[in-house]
Amino acid sequence: MVTTTRLNEARRIAAAVPDPELPVLTIEDLGVLRDVAVDGERVVVTLTPTYSGCPALETMRDDVVLALTAAGFADVEVRMTLSPAWSTDWISEDGRRKLADFGIAPPSGVAARGRSPVPVRLSVPCPQCGSLDTREVSRFGSTSCKALYECRACLEPFDHFKAL
Repeated sequence: MVTTTRLNEARRIAAAVPDPELPVLTIEDLGVLRDVAVDGERVVVTLTPTYSGCPALETMRDDVVLALTAAGFADVEVRMTLSPAWSTDWISEDGRRKLADFGIAPPSGVAARGRSPVPVRLSVPCPQCGSLDTREVSRFGSTSCKALYECRACLEPFDHFKAL
């Protein structure tokens, strides 16, 4: 018999696991934590990686297993699902705030609304000073999900989390 308390505890612990590439975010903030289920003594956690080739997949899996086993859950399975595909729209509002506070411009949150028939390039606000006078320096930043930008107002470089 699964108790709500046991399920809530397993979910709370899994949700608190930090993302290996962006430790300022939890896997729940990032939106990769899809489900936590308890079946008897077994805990099954389902994650959707940000993309299929994400180099942090094994680390995420290991960190979830470690956190739950350290809390007394002896039988833990982590499943990965690619459908539906992860979207930056799944990043929580708290996660977006944490990204900005950390100096990473959060994605715009328009990925799920589709693309305009006429592409329009919008400015990315600087997470340091808020200026819209920014430019993309490199399409690829410190990880493949981020682009490198520079602010022309405060002259600070910053990462921008790409909208997917």
